[in-house]
Amino acid sequence: MQVRRLHDWPATVAEAEAIQQRFRPLVELDEPGPDQVELVAGLDVAYSAGDERVTAAVVVLRVPALEVVERVVVSRPVRFPYVPGLFAFRELPALVEALEKLSTTPELLICDGYGLAHPRRFGLACHLGVLAGLPTIGVAKTAFIGTYQTPAPERGSWSPIMDGDEVVGRSLRTRSDVKPVFVSQGHRVGLDNACRHVLRLTPAYRLPEPIRQADHLSRTGQDA
Repeated sequence: MQVRRLHDWPATVAEAEAIQQRFRPLVELDEPGPDQVELVAGLDVAYSAGDERVTAAVVVLRVPALEVVERVVVSRPVRFPYVPGLFAFRELPALVEALEKLSTTPELLICDGYGLAHPRRFGLACHLGVLAGLPTIGVAKTAFIGTYQTPAPERGSWSPIMDGDEVVGRSLRTRSDVKPVFVSQGHRVGLDNACRHVLRLTPAYRLPEPIRQADHLSRTGQDA
């Protein structure tokens, strides 16, 4: 699939922050996004010992059967330092390369990371969505910014993640009596719809199946 190369990869923190500020206005959050999709890509990365290399994995699943359609793994040196709020610049070069190797074009991207729930409202899911031009959702295992109330224990329960007076995501219970995940909009998908997709993609585990499979593939090189 094609991914737009809208900017060079930065070498400094100042350059990275400037890119986030520059491209944040391109994020589209007002439209609800697709209600039904057939092909969903999950994206995740793993780091080698010492964080010298990053391995990116993309797994495309067909919904609702959640059967694997295609998988890609890319490994490359890490070129950007470890800076909270700028993780995308450590991971995006490998993720973009992996997406470009896909022979199929998914209708929805779901990545392990944050979207709007980011200090500059431009986390990995936003950045990835703008580059790919596709609806994108961020699903994280832990909260990053903002505050939230613990949702009720039943699957599907949620509470808003608030940063000041602004809703930047949801703490969503994907399994009853299991820790919630943290969902935020990335690009071209509304928050209600994003949570519906996440619940559809979590029939058996806490994490959405596309991310779970991409996580396993990035760490082991094998199917989950």
